[in-house]
Amino acid sequence: MAKRDYYEVLGVSKNASDDEIKKAYRKLAVKYHPDKNPGDKEAEAKFKEINEAHDVLSDKQKRARYDQFGHAGVGGGAAGGNPFQNGNFNFNGQSFNFDFGGGGFEDILGSLFGFGGPRRPRRGDDYQVQVTLTFEEAIFGTTKTVDYNGKDLKIKIPAGIDDGMSIRLRGKGGEAPTPDGEKGDLYVRIHVKSHKHLTREGNIILSEEVISMVDAALGCEIEVETVDGKITMKVPAGTQSGTPFKLSGHGVPFRADGDRGPHIVTVIVETPKNLSKKQKELLEEFRNSKKRGFWN
Repeated sequence: MAKRDYYEVLGVSKNASDDEIKKAYRKLAVKYHPDKNPGDKEAEAKFKEINEAHDVLSDKQKRARYDQFGHAGVGGGAAGGNPFQNGNFNFNGQSFNFDFGGGGFEDILGSLFGFGGPRRPRRGDDYQVQVTLTFEEAIFGTTKTVDYNGKDLKIKIPAGIDDGMSIRLRGKGGEAPTPDGEKGDLYVRIHVKSHKHLTREGNIILSEEVISMVDAALGCEIEVETVDGKITMKVPAGTQSGTPFKLSGHGVPFRADGDRGPHIVTVIVETPKNLSKKQKELLEEFRNSKKRGFWN
């Protein structure tokens, strides 16, 4: 197949600045990175194409040659190398492309005359398995055993891993198709079960606790469920509904240094329903005393 125009690959104009080229490359590299697309051959090919385009357009000399001669100017044809490299040939200012059915010109010469450049070793296929974790296992890390290719494979799960992430195990994929090749990789896709009371945002754990209007007004102590077990939290008098309280060090471990984020507890003040006659009288008395300035 003929190579696409490098500017088209990155989605920029031919007069794009270095900054625009860099930003376009970073955006596409993140989108098509193999770690985000395990086993996706099309994404892998696009990632290679994006890197090739960036390698040329980010270099002033290569970009100038490319603008003048096209692919032949950066493939060796304009610099004294092999003019047929990658199937491109430049003659008298015009660029021609030859499709050798997936192999380079060296492969054609090698098959016909027994010589040519060395072929790249081929990799085995990448495989993927899924591992399901509890909320707590994802927070603290664990070791899981999966049935893979008929043998038990132990996988160490690092603390702080999140739902949708993948662990890459190099050389644990398919066998190489050639003796000089290398095995593919195994991608372990992580699925984390939801928790009944806790949710997660990055390194922060979130939860809500409901208290009565009286407890909010007078202050109280409540038991809060955390990944470390139940702990007692003091709620000061006059707390308003929606007030957040931070429990430092009870969140998700940072994978880099082991420190943990906070657990944020949001207090919800419950408005009473179906009040008895006596309760209504007490609240009316409270409201009237406030109007008279009793609490000022």
